[in-house]
Amino acid sequence: MDDIFLFSTGATPLLVSLPHDGTLIPGAIADRMTDIARTTPDTDWHMSRLYDFAADLSASTIAATHSRYVADLNRAPDGSSLYDGANNTELVPLTTFDLEPIYRPGEQPDAAEVSDRRNRYWQPYHQKLRDELHRLREIHGFAILFEGHSIRSVVPRFYDGVIPDLNLGSAGGESCDKGLAARAFEILESSPYDAVLDDRFTGGYITRHFGCPEENIHALQLELTWKNYMEEEPPFRYVADRADRLKQTLRELLEGILIWADEHTVNSNRK
Repeated sequence: MDDIFLFSTGATPLLVSLPHDGTLIPGAIADRMTDIARTTPDTDWHMSRLYDFAADLSASTIAATHSRYVADLNRAPDGSSLYDGANNTELVPLTTFDLEPIYRPGEQPDAAEVSDRRNRYWQPYHQKLRDELHRLREIHGFAILFEGHSIRSVVPRFYDGVIPDLNLGSAGGESCDKGLAARAFEILESSPYDAVLDDRFTGGYITRHFGCPEENIHALQLELTWKNYMEEEPPFRYVADRADRLKQTLRELLEGILIWADEHTVNSNRK
């Protein structure tokens, strides 16, 4: 399924997932979209570039190739709401984050098309996540899933005011060992950026679904704001000096997660 995602195998218990990194839209779908939608403004821009050091840390990586407008890999397969009581986007989104229509009038996908996209784009990514996490757990005794996301710093649809720089989510402490979440957040709190834990962005479907510490699979999500590594207006240019500073914090975060993993392995071996 190389056309659906890019995958690289690592030698540690860590899997870095970037489900909103892609921008590809098949022509038959793009032809029905509005002009603004074809520019994919709600992409988690430049995430593969921002996390390109993950391979140096021997983490496994997976990144989507297609736009979240084709199918949102971080939504439930049945289309249920991600955050109760909040404004949510769908498995196959119909509006942009600014509530602009994605499709021209009368061109929205019907239920059969939504099902087809779920099978073609959503299912293979999730199957690969499941397979890799189980492989890592078999080798190391546990696996850690790190979900990398980013968003514009002001999105009234989802958040009143300016979104904090670093938003760490552990599904309210349910998706990973509490010691792991505390270790990760301590690193972010000591960084030059504003950081919150389990605030508005507590983790999407992937974090909540795969994170199961009682089964030795731990999951964390980090939502970044664009202003710290790129321009927030089209053409959404990557700003190297900002990004380099942010990458230092991100590297410290993943290194800290791997240190926790080493300690966890040692403690597990002593039991």
